[in-house]
Amino acid sequence: MTISILLLLTAYTTGCSLQPSINNDAKYHGDTVNLIYYTIGDPDKDLQLVNDKINEIMARKIGVTITYIKVGWQEYEDRLNTLISAGSPFDIAFAPNYATTAMRGSWLRLDDDLTSLGKDLYDTIDPTFWQGVRMNDGSIYGVPTNKELAVRDHWMYPASIVNKYNIDITKYNTLESLEPLLRMIQQDEPAYIPMELDQDSHNFFALYGYEYILNHKVPLMVKSLDPNAMVVNIFETKEARQVLDTLRRYYKEGFINMDAALREPGGLKRGAKVFWKSSGSGPLPETTWSKDRGYKVVSNPVTASIVTTESVRAGIMAVNANTNHPVECIQFLNLLNTDPEIRNLFNYGIEGLHYTLNEYGQAVPIPSKDSYGDPIPDASASYSGVQYTQGNWFILKTMGGDNPEPLDKWDQFRNYNAEVIKSTVLGFTPDLSKLTAQTDNIEMVWKKYYSSLMTGTVDVDTILTKFNEELNQAGINEVREEVQKQLDTWLAKVR
Repeated sequence: MTISILLLLTAYTTGCSLQPSINNDAKYHGDTVNLIYYTIGDPDKDLQLVNDKINEIMARKIGVTITYIKVGWQEYEDRLNTLISAGSPFDIAFAPNYATTAMRGSWLRLDDDLTSLGKDLYDTIDPTFWQGVRMNDGSIYGVPTNKELAVRDHWMYPASIVNKYNIDITKYNTLESLEPLLRMIQQDEPAYIPMELDQDSHNFFALYGYEYILNHKVPLMVKSLDPNAMVVNIFETKEARQVLDTLRRYYKEGFINMDAALREPGGLKRGAKVFWKSSGSGPLPETTWSKDRGYKVVSNPVTASIVTTESVRAGIMAVNANTNHPVECIQFLNLLNTDPEIRNLFNYGIEGLHYTLNEYGQAVPIPSKDSYGDPIPDASASYSGVQYTQGNWFILKTMGGDNPEPLDKWDQFRNYNAEVIKSTVLGFTPDLSKLTAQTDNIEMVWKKYYSSLMTGTVDVDTILTKFNEELNQAGINEVREEVQKQLDTWLAKVR
């Protein structure tokens, strides 16, 4: 690897570039290198067709091909951990637990590459993303998706119901404020589930300004804009008790779907009649959500536009530290983030097969059809990229169709990003390598109680007490004290 990089840098300094052009139609001449790429998402019917088309274009442009592997939503993290632990061969992967795996040495350090071979990639992505993905050793081990900087919680509703009852959705910004609305839906629209939750539930604590300091399976949080950044076990706070009591009342009233604690994330079927649902997004989410739900939805953001470490690390692609092809990995990531042809192919599939272009150059999905050539209602797409995991959004075509996106969508995103507020703890990553037994035990306790509590399924008085008792036995106070100590030191350095 060292020899390859030295040769490459020598070629730059002597003016004889070994890097094929990525932004023009010049053809690459030479042997191609194949990379193994893992990402999250249900394997598509036409995944191989799209893979072949990607390879046709990338082989021509940079002499690189990929084996494009998608692993289901519920299986991906376990599969990736197994690949890493076993030392199985792969080159690039979507890294949902970026910080943890980076500290374990799983990913290639990219700093030198981002100032040379990957400079176009580096310059394309908003600097705040690089601030957020930089680890405590000062290095970068992954490429973030260039998208909205702050992910706000949006509450979405069917447009037909909102219009029918003339509902001003901007008036409903707390859990408690929803009660008369949910009761009305239960009584007057019995075909609709008033409130839909699943086993991952939702970070309702963000309504009070909290963010996770590690991940949601270790329930330590801080208030994003608190200059003192006090770390708390969120389930010992009065805000958590209020959330849980409200959810329990809603569940007992029949507002929440009865299977909420068992329903897998993403388990909501297209076309299902749901009145209230929450999701995280940047600006203009309604078009994508309407497409996913099968009917037009409207939404209202209920949390502030705050950039957190979690939001900037939501869509990282990382290079395996043991790859045999580091240079080609950087070339691929560079191309994916700077070349519109490749980026749109990953996102929308093949033009003419999976989408067409309307008169404004927007991508209009082609619906799946039956053997008679008729569209299949609510059918899954034969190919669909997972947008937040696969590179720069700002070179994507906007989406047309029944609910077209505004033509200036990306300008609106840029304006949105210019006005966000940075969290006090943006970029902080606690090192808990000496407390892995405690964090593992905490996660087991979390798994035992979290879903049932956060969906209102169980009695709060009984279960919350047990939850906190077992968290304390697992060592959450010891972990909290260590995180606070590291955070105080980190804040003193960055201020």
